[in-house]
Amino acid sequence: MASHGLKLDAGVATLALPGQRESGDLSLVKRVGTGTLVAVVDGLGHGEEAASAAHAAVGALDRYSRESLPELVKRSHTALTGLRGVVLTIAYLDPGAGTMTWLGVGNIEGVLIRAAPAARPVRVGLVPVAGFVGAELTNAQARSVPLGRGDTLILASDGIRSGFADALPPAATSQALADHILARHAKGTDDALVLVARYAG
Repeated sequence: MASHGLKLDAGVATLALPGQRESGDLSLVKRVGTGTLVAVVDGLGHGEEAASAAHAAVGALDRYSRESLPELVKRSHTALTGLRGVVLTIAYLDPGAGTMTWLGVGNIEGVLIRAAPAARPVRVGLVPVAGFVGAELTNAQARSVPLGRGDTLILASDGIRSGFADALPPAATSQALADHILARHAKGTDDALVLVARYAG
């Protein structure tokens, strides 16, 4: 899926836990202002209750997408009243500012892979704060890192084994990368989702 008006190539691959009709892992890719908001949300557990929580959180992110990332977490928290909690990572890729701002709560694993040969570090791990959204309100802080042409963001739910960013096929599209990671690293014991977003610049 290409973001309209912005040179961002995004792909998503997802798999529900065998035997479940619906996945509790959801994603969002939305043009906001001059940049793009991306998110991966994982409802706690699996099945319909996890999916309901994930849908509520993603709905809040979509509805209030122009607000700051910490405010978006608060909006998700409020939307989850009476529902299960979620873990999530949200990021705003802003090519105008040359930055990616992100915030994570719980065990969504993320990595930004730099395209520039001289970039150090080549990979930036997005380390989230512990906990989940929907219980006590977390005061997670957003962080910003430089964003350059060709940089690739990968977000994966905990249904994907760690090490997914190793030995990726070169020159693959974002969708091909997402499919590759899901096929090779899905645990098969939980819902799984991979989001890949590359700033083509």
